[in-house]
Amino acid sequence: MSRRLQVIWPILAILFLGGCSRDMSDLEAYVAEVKARPKGAIEPLPEIQTVETFVFDPEGLRDPFAPAKQAPPPRVAVAGSGVKPDPSRPREALESYELDSLRMVGTLRKNEELWALVQTPEGTIYRVRPGNHMGKNYGRIIRVTEEGIDLVEIIPDGPGTWRERQATVALSE
Repeated sequence: MSRRLQVIWPILAILFLGGCSRDMSDLEAYVAEVKARPKGAIEPLPEIQTVETFVFDPEGLRDPFAPAKQAPPPRVAVAGSGVKPDPSRPREALESYELDSLRMVGTLRKNEELWALVQTPEGTIYRVRPGNHMGKNYGRIIRVTEEGIDLVEIIPDGPGTWRERQATVALSE
């Protein structure tokens, strides 16, 4: 068996090497044709446009790294019916929107309590219940139903006086 392998290996090697010596004139003709093609024109470099310089002058501008100044607390009534907003109460997220820009999009029942789902103009949805506040007029939610949210707003009624107003945000279809 080893004698046969000693004879077969050289024959196979000669056959394989013989396959490498084929006629490659077609390949040489193609390479010559590609080299003979005219060279493409190189596009000129784009013209560099000068940019007008801008000098930042921070004089009189607020420091962006300093905390922003707080808005003054709302006016408190000294006369009238005694209704007034509470300036010491922390503001809730939905109090930064006008009431007519908020949409009630559904309800949610949790532990036998009905919550309303309110969507902001940006698309964020908040969960609210009676006692929460929404709207810029100090609106306090007094009731949540399947059909809408009932609120009591505190609005100015002259210099230094306030009055309550009923408002409703209906369920959007």
